[in-house]
Amino acid sequence: MTQPKYLSDMQQEVDDYISQFKAGYFSPLAQLARLTEETGELAREINHYYGEKAKKTDEIPKTVEEELGDVLVVLLIMANSLDIDLTKVFEDNMKKFYARDSHRFERVDEEKSMD
Repeated sequence: MTQPKYLSDMQQEVDDYISQFKAGYFSPLAQLARLTEETGELAREINHYYGEKAKKTDEIPKTVEEELGDVLVVLLIMANSLDIDLTKVFEDNMKKFYARDSHRFERVDEEKSMD
């Protein structure tokens, strides 16, 4: 069984991969265009699986999982190129969610206490 990878491990693996090519990281604008493209492909798969739009019979089958993976890798590439530590970004964002949204939604445990 393989060990789980942390965001820092993923970022390092992506950097190791990109660093072997002379082209290196693309510009932030080019990466944003790629992220937009991958997000569109994810939206298309979501629409096929959960929406009203059926796939064409000649379309190559893809999965939501595959498209989420593409979005993740592009995000890792973009973060690396901008020298952004995604672990720190995640931790900072979760603090924000806990502070901002702690009373925003009804909690599961509140529902049980009303029974």
